[in-house]
Amino acid sequence: MNLLSFIQDHFLHASPVLLAALFAIAIVLERTKALLKSYPMKDTESFMARIKDFIGRNDLAQAIALCDQHIEKPVAKVVKTALSRAHLPEDSMEQGVEITLSEEAQKIGKRTPYLATIANVATLMGLFGTILGLIQSFQAVASADPSQKSAMLSAGISTAMNATMLGLGVAIPCMVLYAFLMNRTNKLQAEVEESALKTLDVLKMRYYNGGLANGTNANNSTRPNVQGAA
Repeated sequence: MNLLSFIQDHFLHASPVLLAALFAIAIVLERTKALLKSYPMKDTESFMARIKDFIGRNDLAQAIALCDQHIEKPVAKVVKTALSRAHLPEDSMEQGVEITLSEEAQKIGKRTPYLATIANVATLMGLFGTILGLIQSFQAVASADPSQKSAMLSAGISTAMNATMLGLGVAIPCMVLYAFLMNRTNKLQAEVEESALKTLDVLKMRYYNGGLANGTNANNSTRPNVQGAA
């Protein structure tokens, strides 16, 4: 009995595993599009270089406008938060960036962990089908004609093993794709965090250098009104 015949003849046993496979396919397609196309910025280094240049020229309005051009990208959202709060005290600026980072990290990482859960559930459902198939086989053999017991037992064991194979056939690709997507998720989250830190560093350097250039103590000076300067 091949796997296709098993699915056709034991659809009720196979349907939970097949349903899990459909959920996994939907998650993989959505997450692949998000993590490889929607969320990443094509050239983050060039984007950050332009942001740094705008900040150096005290043109935060242009820097924010550049972020608005890529507002669907997590990097741009985090950088915009820092720029929008540049006129506030450091604690408020950093708190706003941390909130945005948390929101974007959740968005980047959502749904991917379900693949690991689906893999585990598919494996368990395959094993459940195996045990159920073996129980039914032994029950049938117990009341069968002696000349048919061997054939019935072989057919029953074949059915049970196909249930395991179906579960593993769903679980293994799920685990491989989970590892790939999680690697991409971690890389993208690290990129967003790095962009946030770079932006905060440039803004702080601009503030303190400005204070020292004006002959004032940076620790005692008041943060300039960025909105007015922009």
